[in-house]
Amino acid sequence: MRSRIVMSMLAGFTLLAGVLLGAAPARSADVPAEFGTDWHDPVTAAPPVTAPHTRSCRVTLAEAQFRDFTPYKGTYTPPKGCGDRWSKVVLRLDGKVKGRQYDRLGYLHVGGVEILRTSTPEPSPDGIEWSVEKDVTRYSSTFREPRDVDMLIGNVVDDTYTGVIDVKVTLTFYAGRPAATVPDRVLTLTDTDAGTTLTTPRNSERVVAEVYATGSGGGCEEFWYLAAPDPSPYSCKAAGGPYREVQVKVDGQLAGIAAPFPHVWTGGWSNPFLWYVVPGPRAFDVRPVEYDLTPYAGILDDGRPHRVEVSVVGVPAGQTGWSAPVNVLVWQDAGRAHVTGGLTVHKEGDVRNSSTYTPGSDHRVDTDAGHRLTVAGYVDTSHGRVTTTVGRTLASTSVHRWTDGETTDGLDATWTDDESVTIDGRGLARTTHTHRTYTMSGTTATGADNRLRTVLTLGDRAAVAETRGGRRTAWSRLDDTYTGDATYTLDVPRDQRHAVGTTSERYRLHGSGGCYDRSLTAVQGVLTEDDSGC
Repeated sequence: MRSRIVMSMLAGFTLLAGVLLGAAPARSADVPAEFGTDWHDPVTAAPPVTAPHTRSCRVTLAEAQFRDFTPYKGTYTPPKGCGDRWSKVVLRLDGKVKGRQYDRLGYLHVGGVEILRTSTPEPSPDGIEWSVEKDVTRYSSTFREPRDVDMLIGNVVDDTYTGVIDVKVTLTFYAGRPAATVPDRVLTLTDTDAGTTLTTPRNSERVVAEVYATGSGGGCEEFWYLAAPDPSPYSCKAAGGPYREVQVKVDGQLAGIAAPFPHVWTGGWSNPFLWYVVPGPRAFDVRPVEYDLTPYAGILDDGRPHRVEVSVVGVPAGQTGWSAPVNVLVWQDAGRAHVTGGLTVHKEGDVRNSSTYTPGSDHRVDTDAGHRLTVAGYVDTSHGRVTTTVGRTLASTSVHRWTDGETTDGLDATWTDDESVTIDGRGLARTTHTHRTYTMSGTTATGADNRLRTVLTLGDRAAVAETRGGRRTAWSRLDDTYTGDATYTLDVPRDQRHAVGTTSERYRLHGSGGCYDRSLTAVQGVLTEDDSGC
């Protein structure tokens, strides 16, 4: 087993980082002619989670082996010796698996709050180990009391699929004063006869929903970005084509829209050799989609339960495959027991979705889609009236081409999600503008010799700018790009696949908070490059 490298992911979507750690020096190794029975443990170019230099306490949250679909059930007890207010809380998952196994999806709940959604790497015959770290400080209020723990990585173990997934999860608490960005409460939705409902504290002045939206389950919705409309002769179909949009409604009114991230798990695109060392962006730490629902705070603060629904636009009726658990983060007004307010603006554009099939020797689907929503509302707080305006614009374009029998199947797609949040109260108005861009460009082709080749590039990019009174106060830019090219022989025993593959990732994050730049390359399972520098 080669040396372990910590799998570290940015928590949430706060890109205005403070101090970013450096990376390991460059490495090289002899490369075999093809994959063998062992390869380097999973590694990503993303920056590690930074930790403050204060007293810390560690708690084991879960320790389990997953062989089937039986959840782990346990109890969390708050740490002793680090108080009940923390400057940072870091989750770490350590996993290992050996033999043969598919990629599997999992979740971890504490007191009903989802604090981690993850997938697993596919193992080598000799076994692999991996780790994931995540900043979970935002869930601090959940960790202040004893809670039930519920964790599941659904798995199947039999004579063919032998990999038992062995994991241990810990929380490390760092003493110190919490940041003002940490919410006072983390709520979950309640199932009632009227649907899922939310009851917020009556003095809530800021409300943010986060949705861990994933298309999964092994069916067509795992590859939703390839869905083709009728009458196209494609194996995965949807009447509206591949456009997907995750919506949040409050009391039946559309309150938030977002583009889902096009996750590719470690068995994706028919070629596990693309992912054996370097996973696709966000594969092991699925980030939630966030919605600022503060314009609805004045409505939610009446003390009554309100219906909150999450749905995915574009999923064929009756078809499963999406999971969308919801947490609601709430900041309360310490100076007032009841905050009043109201919704002042609700402008919703029509969903634009054109998905056109063109027949030919190369079948083709062209999709151009998007949506726009603006909402605004106010709350009368102990520090004056505060108005929040949220605008979001989604756009999606893609070209999907394939041949008869889908022996060649290719996609070029771009998704954009532009969001602006303006807070206007005492002093100058503050605006945060976030421009997210996700890209996918690749082709899978099977030749006459039954050799399957996949070439794929994935992009996860974001630009964030904060202004006050129209003047920029902070900014950041993220570019996380993965590229892979892998080939193997189909329908033969594992030791006869003669698989080869080169994968790489470059993660660049720079801005007013600092700079981080790391590049990785793996060839036939050997890590040949690990470079960092700004």
